[in-house]
This record gives sequence, structure tokens and C-alpha cells, in this order.
Amino acid sequence: MDMFSDVVLLSRIQFALTVAYHFLFVPLSIGLGLIMAIFATKYHRSRSEQDGNAMRFWVRIFTTTFAIGVATGITMEFSFGTNWADYSRFVGDIFGAPLAAEALFAFFLESVFLGILLFGRNKVSSLFYTVSAWLVWAGSCLSALWIIIANSWMQTPAGAELAADGSKAIITDFLAAAFNPSTLPRYTHVVVALLIMGAFASMCVGAWYLLKGKHTDFAMKTVKIGAAVGMVASCAMIVTAHSSAVEVSQEQPTKLAMMEGMYGDEVPPLYAFGWVDEENQQVITPFAIPGGTSFLATGTWDTEYQGLNSLAQTDKYADVDVADMPVNLVFQSYHLMVAMYGLIMLTVILALVFTLRGGRIRTMRWLQKLLVVAPLFPLIAIQVGWITAEVGRQPWVVYPSTSGPDGVALLTQNAISQSVSAPELLTTLALFIAVYVFLFVGWARVISHFIKRGPVADSETNAAKEGE
Repeated sequence: MDMFSDVVLLSRIQFALTVAYHFLFVPLSIGLGLIMAIFATKYHRSRSEQDGNAMRFWVRIFTTTFAIGVATGITMEFSFGTNWADYSRFVGDIFGAPLAAEALFAFFLESVFLGILLFGRNKVSSLFYTVSAWLVWAGSCLSALWIIIANSWMQTPAGAELAADGSKAIITDFLAAAFNPSTLPRYTHVVVALLIMGAFASMCVGAWYLLKGKHTDFAMKTVKIGAAVGMVASCAMIVTAHSSAVEVSQEQPTKLAMMEGMYGDEVPPLYAFGWVDEENQQVITPFAIPGGTSFLATGTWDTEYQGLNSLAQTDKYADVDVADMPVNLVFQSYHLMVAMYGLIMLTVILALVFTLRGGRIRTMRWLQKLLVVAPLFPLIAIQVGWITAEVGRQPWVVYPSTSGPDGVALLTQNAISQSVSAPELLTTLALFIAVYVFLFVGWARVISHFIKRGPVADSETNAAKEGE
């Protein structure tokens, strides 16, 4: 029961909970923002009542998800000062600019034009309304960029130096800090994943209507658009995943070693699945492609990488305690993410083929049921992908990357607030869980209400309310 008195571990668990919960809604809002903008464009071109109803349907879904995403994101920012005060002191000079830019340039952009979508439908031109929908989506993507800039700096610091007293990192080059070695690979990888999430959520809604035999024209359009977006994004994921993996192999050697269960120096094979025996420092698996990971990272089959044991002997990674590294957790989360991608690609191919081939999906109940549960695939992939990225850089909260400036690194155990106690963390953790369950139930009920009503005209919705 030592974990209940471990302030560092409890602080990490609490922050992980808030991040994971927040990131249930961010992928949906950014991904569905594109779907909303596409339907707004369809309505602008066709001016049909049916497309107008569809557009308003997605505006409602997006707005509800966006609102709870904003609320849960605020909690994370407060925790920097409450639970991670020493971390905030160390990175404050770096993080101030991107977090301020996220609020000023991205959040305000989203909020202003979302207000037009909600209240200006009959007060602005159709073209301006459509442009507003695209600007809301662009604002959400811009917001993600600033957050990724901040997080990527923690992974691969750049454009900074250590203060003379060693207490904090001082920015020396804003552009170098913002566009550090992992920013663009990670941003493109994340955004593509969010678009896949939105595509699968829209296909889920369309498939549900097909199963119920309701709003079938809307359902077919939704599945078709979702499948098309999902296919493009899933193909793009191959490129972004490769660039992200290359960045990890070049900049974060201990993370790569945990992702592939490498304790000794070796040419890393490619595992489909396996189990890391941490005590005996080996991967137990019935199948592996020799040199496969080496080929994916470098294009050659014989590139050798350092394992955790030799990395721990270097000055840069001397803080690594091999026995305490969460190797199996990182290995499993990484390979589960890859497995989910396989299911994503298979599902989107099936959806696209049987939607375009004469709309055969209308009668394929097994495929409709698959699409209803399919959003779980990208959702799981996104969550375990973040586990890989964040747990993989332990024991540091600011990782000493290969190209990072000397001394700019911070151990997680040195980043917490010294005044926070274990009982306080346990109490607030329980309160967070209770409040978050309440918020999720409320969000789910509102979304279910909108889906139950369907893409109907406002007059029909009002009439239904009066009849209840």
C-alpha cells in the first residue's frame, strides 16, 4: 500500500486522470469540427433543407463536446500550480508564450466564430457562415498546435539554457523552442489521429441510424463522408507515424528502448505482440521480424541501438534505474496502439468499399454494428499513444534529449509541489472522479438527446418538445 503515501506517484496518477479525461473530448471536438465544416459547405452549395438540418445537427454535437473539453482543460492548467509547482518554476519562462498564444490566437478564434455558428445563422450570409465553420475547426487545430509545442518541448528541449543557479530553463530562441525536433512530427501525428477519431464517430452515428432504419439518407451521407475522411487520414497516419518513430529513435533513446523492450544493445526486431519479462530483461514472444524496427527507423536492417543497461551507464542518462523503469507498460501501450491502427485501417476500408459499391452497407447489419463500436479503436489508440509518449520519458518530466541543451532536464520526482500531501491528493482524486463521472453522464445524456432527435428542422424539434 506504499502507493497511497507516494506523493510523486499520486500526483502523476491525478494528472494522468485529468489528461486522459480531457482527451476523451478533444479528439471528438477537433475531429467532428471537420465533419461539421464539410456539412456546412454542403449546405452552402445545395441550400437544401436536408443539408441544413444535417449541418445544424453537427453544430449541436460539436458545441456540446467543445464545451466540456474546455472545462476539463482548465483543470489541467490549474494543476501546474497546485500539484506541480517546482515544474512550473522550471519551465515557466518557456511555457508562458505558447500557453498565452493558445488562449489569445486559438481559443478566441474558436469561440468568436462558434458564437456565429450558434447565434448568427439568420444574421450573416451563407458564405460567411460556412467560412465561420471552417475557422472554428482551424482554431481547434491551432489550439492543438500550441499545446503540442509546449508538450514537445518537454520531450525534446531546444532554444533554452539552464539558469546559472540551475533552478529553471531560460528561453534563448523562441522559434527554436517552439519548433523543437519533435514538434512537427508529433503535431501531424496527433492531428491525423484526431481526424480519424472524428471520422469514426460520424460513421458510428450514421451506422446507428441505419440499424434503426431512421434518417437513412443522412446516415448514408454521414457514413460516406466519414469513411472518406477516415481513409485519407488513415493513409496519412502511415507517414506521420513513421516520422514520429524516427524522431524518437534519434532524440529519446531510453523511450525507444522501452517501446521495444531493449535492455542490451541490439538491432531491434519488430514485434507484433509480446510480454516483457522485466526480471530477466527479455521479451517473450512467439513471433518477431529480425531487424524490423531498425528498418522502419533507418531504412536498413542492421542498425544497432543502445539498450537501457548501457544507456544507464552514460552521463546523460545516469538517472535511469533500470530495475524501476516501466518497460512492460510502455511496450504494451505502444504495441496496442499499433494493433488498434490495424483494426482502424480494416474497418475504414470495409466502410468505404461497401458504402460506395451501390450503398450495400444499407443491408449489412454486421458492418453497421461494427461501425457503431468502431470509435473505440481510435479512442484506445489515442489514449495508449499518450501513455507511450508520457510514461516513456520517465524518470524525467523534461527529458534530456540527444540534441537538447546541456543541463536542461528535470526529474519527475523534483517537479512536484512540496507542500501537497498524500491525503490531499487522495481526497482530490476521489472528488475528481466523482465530478468527472457526473459531467460525463450529463454530456452523454445531451448527446443522446441530439442523436435521438436526429437531423430535423428546428420547428420539428420544438413541436416534439411541446408534445412531450
